[in-house]
Amino acid sequence: MDLLSSLRISSSALGANQKRIGAINSNIANAQTTRTAEGGPYRRKEVVFGSEPVRETFGEILEGELDAQAQAVHATEVISTDRPPILKYEPNHPDANADGYVAYPDINVMEEMANMIQTTRSYEANINAMNATKRMAKKALEIGR
Repeated sequence: MDLLSSLRISSSALGANQKRIGAINSNIANAQTTRTAEGGPYRRKEVVFGSEPVRETFGEILEGELDAQAQAVHATEVISTDRPPILKYEPNHPDANADGYVAYPDINVMEEMANMIQTTRSYEANINAMNATKRMAKKALEIGR
């Protein structure tokens, strides 16, 4: 794998992490949202990740010389989880049902914060990998002097 492939892999991971951070931010912001446009409480969002071959130059793709082991990550989709809502007895709430219960999203803010920290660490690791790749490329260019 060459230096550009390393940069492409790290770059794809940065993009995937950005989407995950967006979903986590949305979950935290809507942890108490009892009414949405779709009806019912907000549903927790989660990002599904997938892999794809690292794309090199057009010529290499045509010649089929891609390294099958070099895989980039990407966010394939953002899904709503199937967690059932939490019912709390609040008869005076405007969204209470006939029995006085309000459906709140099943979002654990502490879990979301832990996911945020994990995603931030992954983002930082990919930035460090990109910086290391840039340093290696710079050193390689200095060898020829």
